[in-house]
Amino acid sequence: MASVAASGENLVLCCGKNLVGIHIKQDREPFVFDCSKAEQKPKENENKSEDGGPEEKGSDRILAFTFSASGRLLSLTDDNKRLILFRTEPSWECVSTRWVVRRCTSLAFTSAEDQVMAGDKSGDVYSFSVTEPQKAGELRLGHLSMLLALWMLATQSHQEPTSLPKVESRKACLRLMSCAETSTVHRRTPLTDPVTPSTLQAVSPDDRYVVTADRDEKIRVSVLRSPHNIQAFCLGHREFVSCLSIPLAHPHWLFSGSGDGTVRLWEYESGRSLQSCDLKEPSETPATDSAKKSAVCRIAVSPDGRHAAVLCERAPSVQLFRVQKDPEGRLVPGETLTLPHCAWDLTFDPTEDSDLSRVLVGLRPRWGALSDGACVENRFQHLYKVNFDNMASYLQRKQERKERFQQKKQQKREAKKRAGIPQSNGASKKAKAKQTGEAAS
Repeated sequence: MASVAASGENLVLCCGKNLVGIHIKQDREPFVFDCSKAEQKPKENENKSEDGGPEEKGSDRILAFTFSASGRLLSLTDDNKRLILFRTEPSWECVSTRWVVRRCTSLAFTSAEDQVMAGDKSGDVYSFSVTEPQKAGELRLGHLSMLLALWMLATQSHQEPTSLPKVESRKACLRLMSCAETSTVHRRTPLTDPVTPSTLQAVSPDDRYVVTADRDEKIRVSVLRSPHNIQAFCLGHREFVSCLSIPLAHPHWLFSGSGDGTVRLWEYESGRSLQSCDLKEPSETPATDSAKKSAVCRIAVSPDGRHAAVLCERAPSVQLFRVQKDPEGRLVPGETLTLPHCAWDLTFDPTEDSDLSRVLVGLRPRWGALSDGACVENRFQHLYKVNFDNMASYLQRKQERKERFQQKKQQKREAKKRAGIPQSNGASKKAKAKQTGEAAS
């Protein structure tokens, strides 16, 4: 599956085993990284599989990547269990290559940018040092099922500003990457909304919470310094939680998407649900099972926190929301962008003056290799709960087994009778009793 993200002055596209980084504001040569050419794991450090044999080699496909808050760092992980750390400024540079215990599903930097957290398919979360780029990871917390999303939060302190600048309006530009056979399809949608003065917020340097979500429908808010202390659970989804998002303008809110087709707004510190929006449109005709299962695969929030864009898997559209700034929080459905193809991913531009033409020029020569590595199948299909109503089939199989057993038993008796083999004492008694019963009747 292809993914796109923008942070600072860079836009990054990952597809298959390739990563392409493009500078939004300057004419620089795009940075291209191929995981198949990355550092290989030393043989003495190779892990054994569960049956004791050699571990199966992966295909170098990128599983997850993330920017740091400043955009100066980027980390990615692939299915060969590499964890690669990059520095993006002043130029792209590979800082380190480390190896994880199991294949990772999500990554997140701390706000201090001194650690990168990696969640793997078994539900464990490891922390890797950024300041010591060769240091091995440390286990921080664990889940009982596959970990699907990971997000870092920081302690917030509120301050009233002495004066506020006069701002009339602000634009939020949505950058959408759509799947096409021969060329990219990008769309920039200006979303204008009046900006009113609001309370400024200062982020303390100490990270406080780590939010994790797994396939068991729950969202856990843990204290980062002592992850065994759980601050709250956010409960309400009926299927696996597929994505999380924390708006920078509303650091006490949490957006979550799920396989049940809903987007929920939470006050994460207390675990209180503020709103739930169902993205499944009602239809007069009954939908098939595949149509009913449309997971929310991405929630993007604009830098000013006033707009949100939601992308569902295998849906050729993007649902836009307006985020109202009231104490309880509210998502107001807005325009629905209809696309000619199902989109891979989406992100908001970090700045208003970014040049889209640079992105197009950087991607077009590499589009063939990127589109070949795109995965078009349903990546969440195996995560849905399956209910089995197998009582009828069970009774049918049981009756068939009984009939087969009786047939085999009868065949053995007839074979012994033809061969002149006398019946056993028990069998002869049963035969006599049967004959007596038939004579009496």
